[in-house]
Amino acid sequence: MDVMGDKATLFETGRFVQPSGEEPTRDEAAEAAEEARCRLQAEGGDVEAMSVLGAMLLRRGDLDGAEPQLRAATAAGDRAAANNLGVLLHQRGYPDEAAGWWRIAAVAGSAAAAHALGRHHRERGDEPAAEYWLRQSAEQGHALGAYALADLLEHRGDVAAGRWMRAAAERGHREAAYRLARALDRRTAVEEDGPGGDNGAGPQLSAGAEEAAEAEQWYRQAAARGHRRAALHLGAILEKRGELKEAGRWYLTAAKDGEARAACALGFLLRDAGDTENAAIWWLRAAQDGDGNAANALGALHAERGETQTAERWYRAAMDAGDDNGAYNLGLLCAEQGRTAQAEQWYRRAAYAGHREAANALAILLLQGGDTSGALPWFSKAAEAGSVDAAFNLGILYAGRGEDRVALRCYEQAAAAGHTEAALQVGIARLREGDEAAAERHLRCAAGGGSAEAAYRLAAVLDARRPAVSEHELGESSLNVKTECEEWYERAASQGHRRAQVRVGMLAAARGDVVEAARWYRTAAEAGSRNGAFNLGLLLAREGSEPEAAVWWERAADAGHGRAALRLALVYARRGELAEGQRWADRAVVLGPAEVSERAGRLRDALREELSA
Repeated sequence: MDVMGDKATLFETGRFVQPSGEEPTRDEAAEAAEEARCRLQAEGGDVEAMSVLGAMLLRRGDLDGAEPQLRAATAAGDRAAANNLGVLLHQRGYPDEAAGWWRIAAVAGSAAAAHALGRHHRERGDEPAAEYWLRQSAEQGHALGAYALADLLEHRGDVAAGRWMRAAAERGHREAAYRLARALDRRTAVEEDGPGGDNGAGPQLSAGAEEAAEAEQWYRQAAARGHRRAALHLGAILEKRGELKEAGRWYLTAAKDGEARAACALGFLLRDAGDTENAAIWWLRAAQDGDGNAANALGALHAERGETQTAERWYRAAMDAGDDNGAYNLGLLCAEQGRTAQAEQWYRRAAYAGHREAANALAILLLQGGDTSGALPWFSKAAEAGSVDAAFNLGILYAGRGEDRVALRCYEQAAAAGHTEAALQVGIARLREGDEAAAERHLRCAAGGGSAEAAYRLAAVLDARRPAVSEHELGESSLNVKTECEEWYERAASQGHRRAQVRVGMLAAARGDVVEAARWYRTAAEAGSRNGAFNLGLLLAREGSEPEAAVWWERAADAGHGRAALRLALVYARRGELAEGQRWADRAVVLGPAEVSERAGRLRDALREELSA
């Protein structure tokens, strides 16, 4: 118990809040000399010396030595002695007698005694009396009294609590500073998320920024006075702002004081900086103190190293700490090892606890096992909980069942949360419905998110809007500059989209860039595009390389391209290889389309007549 008094050399009670590091350290020899001096003066009848000596002995824990000194000083009217006698009696287990002496000191004007008396009444459920004495203490400038009054008022929902919490914080009370910062944080969050945030956003954001800055200052004050949770929050603010070095210092301060969450956060900072070994040390410390997030991080670290048994042990430790991610990660670990039954077990445990990604993973596992009816409710549960992947997967499931409207609603939910493939599916659906504006909006989102198919389809939408131009079979035209649609085609083509590659080749040919056209045609053809092979053949034939062109036409024809088969029939007919020409003409008739079949039929009949002549 810390004891404190009204005079500079005395101590007031601090039994309800332990101020860390606030007492001045004193040299033991100087303190012994001071005690000897006070004892000598007390023996001579000096009342103040008795009070000081009693306070010194009380602080040291010598209750038997302190009590006669404090009683003698109290009898002589020393209010600080009366306060400290109350502390001593409270320590001895006589709270009612202690309250009597605190009342005497409080009536005499001791703010410390008023605080102690107020806390005494609150512990006994007498809130009116507690408020009276705590207010007496707070109004005299007593930090502990102001804090205790604020705590009492806050418990009752009284708006005046904030004023007294601020007063305690301004007087150096670290817990008050921390709680004031937390209140400002919560208020800022409400203002940012509350209704009407878009109206008058400038001033509102400015006020929010001011409150956030004030909260940070209070966190700093509390952290500087040794409040470990304040140091943790301050570290998080600095980390979010990118000030990683200072954030690390505060995390380290809090972690050394035993704050497991700070040790965990420090571990992540070190890992991101490439120092996995030291990260593991802090994660271990945090995990041993019961931090589930740190246990999961250790599990993931060992899993990456292939140490699956150790990883599983830490994931179980995370579960024991109440972290549902532990069960989910165990499910992932078992799934990677092909232990499907165990994976399902752990996914179910996490999913029943409300883990949305575990619910999605469980649904996928059930779907892979053919249990569609079992997968559906888990996809739904995960989607309702905000899993974007689950909403998309639910859309796929409904689409497979032919329930296109329901599927579209699921895709829209996922697309609204930024799911690229879902945005593509919504775009395709809107194109089918003829809503080109909505389709373009979703295709742009999907293409911007990296979908090659979306980039191709967006380019096709833009391409269709271009003014019609007369084009040769190779796509020759007077266009000399790249349009937006060509840029999207190129983006899709660079991602391996074969139809986009063919289209980029055609647009390059239209600009007269034969080398670029040939490059894209060849890329598409080598990837298996029959149109790419056909167009490459056309380009080579135009450049005078008909033998090589025939090679690519044959590849295209073998893949089912009717025009390529017709071209081959003409090549062989010109060479005089009539039977081979007839064979390819027959193939072109079968492959079509109608125009090609008609031309190929005439060529085949002519070649047949020539062969029978």
